[in-house]
Amino acid sequence: MITLRVTKERTIGQRDLMIYGQFIEHFHRQIYDGIYDPGNPLSDEDGFRTDIIEAMKQIKVPILRWPGGCFVSSYHWKKAVGPSRTPFFDKAWRVEDPNTFGTDEYIRMCRKIGCAPYICTNAGTGTAEEMSDWVEYCNLENEGEFAKWRIENGFEQPHKVKYWSVGNENYGWWEIGAKSAEEWGLLVKEAAKMMKHVDPEAELSAAALSDMDWNMNLLKNCGQFLDWISIHEYWDMMPNENNPADYDACMAYTDHIDHQVDEVRGILQAMKLDKKIKIAFDEWNLRSWHHPNVHTLKQGVGKESYVTPRNLNDINATYTMADAVFTACFLNAMNRNCDIVGMANFAPILNTRGCIYSYPKGIVLRSTYHVFDLYVNVLGDVIVDSWVPEDLPMLDVTTKDGKPKTVPALDLLATSYTDREGMAFSVVNKDPENAQEVTLSVPGLKGKAVLHTINGPDKDSYNDVDHTEVVTTVKEIGAFDENMTITVEPHSVNVVEIC
Repeated sequence: MITLRVTKERTIGQRDLMIYGQFIEHFHRQIYDGIYDPGNPLSDEDGFRTDIIEAMKQIKVPILRWPGGCFVSSYHWKKAVGPSRTPFFDKAWRVEDPNTFGTDEYIRMCRKIGCAPYICTNAGTGTAEEMSDWVEYCNLENEGEFAKWRIENGFEQPHKVKYWSVGNENYGWWEIGAKSAEEWGLLVKEAAKMMKHVDPEAELSAAALSDMDWNMNLLKNCGQFLDWISIHEYWDMMPNENNPADYDACMAYTDHIDHQVDEVRGILQAMKLDKKIKIAFDEWNLRSWHHPNVHTLKQGVGKESYVTPRNLNDINATYTMADAVFTACFLNAMNRNCDIVGMANFAPILNTRGCIYSYPKGIVLRSTYHVFDLYVNVLGDVIVDSWVPEDLPMLDVTTKDGKPKTVPALDLLATSYTDREGMAFSVVNKDPENAQEVTLSVPGLKGKAVLHTINGPDKDSYNDVDHTEVVTTVKEIGAFDENMTITVEPHSVNVVEIC
């Protein structure tokens, strides 16, 4: 048994709700035959699946990044607005996109969800002028041809898109229109300058990674224009071979899960930009997307070699308690880094590796969905300092490549609320076999204790059509009076709410 000691008056900071953000891309069944499905009996008059929209509203999606991802680096937004839409061949994913879902449909979708839009621009085959034209279309009231074009298309009031990203993963050879560090700094500088000239209140991010040369060049050229710096990470990499890591290997990935945050923080501090620029971890997931024979030197020939295999992303048995536990650990880390991380976007929200799976007659809420539901609706928004005087219990695991590794068996986080009394504690038990006891010690804290637990019968539990194993249970566990010992189940995500 260990003790989590908390002094509720000692706060680390207030997290931004945007760390629970989401992402959606024109890939496989995320948009078409996903959330945008005109003709489906479950879709509304605008073609949006109402069951998916309601599920997104339940987890209070704060911000939704779109349209990519790799897709955006050959996407020209002007061809997907107005009454005349011409299909185009998407060179990133090697499929035809009908262009029937564009900027105005995306804004309409965000309004239905109640989330802030976050548009990622084409910095691959696009230009600085094209990016700034997009800002004109969305944000100017009536000046210039693009604002007038929006009005002609039936949107008299500006879309008021506050958050914009210059590019996606333009540092990577796989990206259409990849750039060198020098090229990137110059392009971002010109794009950001023009975008800010259109809308000085727009907040801009730019693609980066935890690389000294890339970031130094970017920030030296563009630091004065940027509000955010964008980083991405997937841990269980499966682009070409769909071989998901087992529970043990997934727990190995939780070791120093926020290493990129530490590295980018250091660069920002060294350049004295850490008070101006925040980190947007705007694409992340435990498991990478499976898309063989596309991001490779040798391209697949025949759609059965590079399109059909994408269906393997939607095997719901893949998304077990391992995914839920990893997701909770990642979100705990982002909460602890709330002073520098202001946004994070789970990639994607729907289908592929998403937390929601859709099929013609309904949806499945995968294990990861329940983590967002619990964290958004129960966990507090003020991060409170806490410590464990004893040694944490450790867990011996085996990595995906067969190496032994030891990680802490527990991940703990203490929070309080700005809008009410009480506290909430995240207690994540990574141990696949053993329950853990934790004493919560908080001088002066009193109230009713409620234990919220996400779990299934075993570590490999999952949800599927007519198959629900991973659920959230809620039970009152008594009165909290400065100290309480709780027991948490193996392979579980828990929030103890004191109210």
